[in-house]
Amino acid sequence: MADTPGGRPPFDAVLCDIDNVIRHFDSTHLETLERAAGLSEGTTKKVAFAPEVDGPLLLGRITEQEWVESIARGLAPLVDDETGWALGTALLESPFHADEAVVTLLRRARVRVPLVLVSNATLGLERDLDTLGLGELADHVISSARVGLAKPDPRILELAAARAGVRPERCLFVDDTPENVESAAALGMRAVHYREPADLERELAPLLA
Repeated sequence: MADTPGGRPPFDAVLCDIDNVIRHFDSTHLETLERAAGLSEGTTKKVAFAPEVDGPLLLGRITEQEWVESIARGLAPLVDDETGWALGTALLESPFHADEAVVTLLRRARVRVPLVLVSNATLGLERDLDTLGLGELADHVISSARVGLAKPDPRILELAAARAGVRPERCLFVDDTPENVESAAALGMRAVHYREPADLERELAPLLA
């Protein structure tokens, strides 16, 4: 990515996803429970992340415990009620950690331009960021559950740009989900499909040089 004429970086704000970019989950315990229940790995997530199950959660219409209840109902044809609740709870309570390489890059970027975190998340997102010590990482945090909009809806991306005080076409957008990246690109954002910290480092290079 090259600078614009005059040495100005090609973006004036960074909009960044959280999960699978900054925050990563450990599913070891959940997978252990699935094996014990005779389920294939990933069965619980397939049920939990179906649009009709996690959609209301991500839009702030149900609580995390109501989500677990929905997961248990979805697993009912496969396991008994107690096991379904245990699997849903294990998913909800999966431990997580921050990728320090990504955090360091974003802290450096924020010195130069506004940083807005844009996440399809639960009402517990702010609590989780505080747990990670990242409550002050960004200038703004936009949680789908708080604003009632979820990616790839372009309106949440437009809101993020507005919070940054920057036109969409002057934003760098980073996300691990292709459809979210495509939505950002359609708004004229410089959209990056994140796979590893090197992807972010490469895109921020003109800003951090």
